[in-house]
Amino acid sequence: MKRFTAWRRRPWAGYAVVLAALAAIGVLYAGFTPQNNRAEAAGNAQAAEDLQNGRQLYNKNCASCHGQNGEGTKDADGKAIAPSLLGVGAASVDFQVSTGRMPAMNPGAQMPRKRPIPEFDVDVKTDYHEPEKREAAEKRKAQAEKNLADLRAYIASLGGGPSVPTADQVDPAKGNAAAGGKLFRTNCAQCHNFVGSGGALTGGKYAPPLDTSDVTPTQIYEAMLTGPQAMPVFNDTTLTPENKRDIIAYLVQTREEPNPGGNGLGRVGPVSEGLAGWLIGLSLLVLAAMWITAKKPKKLKKS
Repeated sequence: MKRFTAWRRRPWAGYAVVLAALAAIGVLYAGFTPQNNRAEAAGNAQAAEDLQNGRQLYNKNCASCHGQNGEGTKDADGKAIAPSLLGVGAASVDFQVSTGRMPAMNPGAQMPRKRPIPEFDVDVKTDYHEPEKREAAEKRKAQAEKNLADLRAYIASLGGGPSVPTADQVDPAKGNAAAGGKLFRTNCAQCHNFVGSGGALTGGKYAPPLDTSDVTPTQIYEAMLTGPQAMPVFNDTTLTPENKRDIIAYLVQTREEPNPGGNGLGRVGPVSEGLAGWLIGLSLLVLAAMWITAKKPKKLKKS
């Protein structure tokens, strides 16, 4: 005890106690936090790897038209060949690539919908009976989904922009189809037809049909949010997220309704139906009259 008391009275004893306390705190901190640090480092490394993959996909499939840094390109006369992608956001990329409109082989007045290239084609058949085929198909689908997500993340990193909508935002079961019908007829029917059958526009452009099952609710929401090609942008001020979901509910409900007459004829109402009835009916009557009059009556035998 006397020895400890004597040691404590020495001038450097206080410094030693402080150093020992700091060392103990450091050991405790290191013991409790390494897992978090490692997880955060792994997450940062994975995010950097995903962005690198997205950049490689961009350089391979998009940079030849949109520029090495997404700045867009112009011809010798200063006319835009491909627009800038700075600030377009992940939603625009997801819409254009998932619908096969991009990458574009031959740029024109309007890019048609087509099957996405294999690197981004997530519509892969996976219900094979053979385990090997099913596993290979699931791997291709997972890789395509990852490629699309990485490309979206890379473009978003260039300048932000609208993000991909959540599953809740595009769920037609949570929308009001009646309200969506009113909104669609007010804002969309002028181009897309009042049931979403599409229609022709000027300059070689057209409003694509929305009444087919391959047009997903997510793509409809993204089109309203980003305004691709000739379509105007309906931001959340013009059409709220609830309004967009109501429109999706209306379109999904309309496409599922049967056509009692067989062929819907574009579902534009009694005009097309009456026209088809008159043309087909009159044509049949004319043909029948021609067939009847073409038959020569047999000569009556003399009694």
